[in-house]
Amino acid sequence: EYIDSYYYNKLELTRFSSSVGKFVGFTEYGVRNAEYWNNDPSKLSAMKAQKEVYCLNNVQIKHDNALTKS
Repeated sequence: EYIDSYYYNKLELTRFSSSVGKFVGFTEYGVRNAEYWNNDPSKLSAMKAQKEVYCLNNVQIKHDNALTKS
């Protein structure tokens, strides 16, 4: 799962989760940003593509390392 969170003063404003597939806001400002970003198809497709870039390329490495240490 790919998660990209946006914080300000240690308060989480907005989060993108690949399992949900969209941005979720946690504050009034974060909700407005999430609605704006969710209405932008290029932003959503870019964030969904990040799962393949970060997660899927490294999952086998992490899995192999976990098996060799146990």
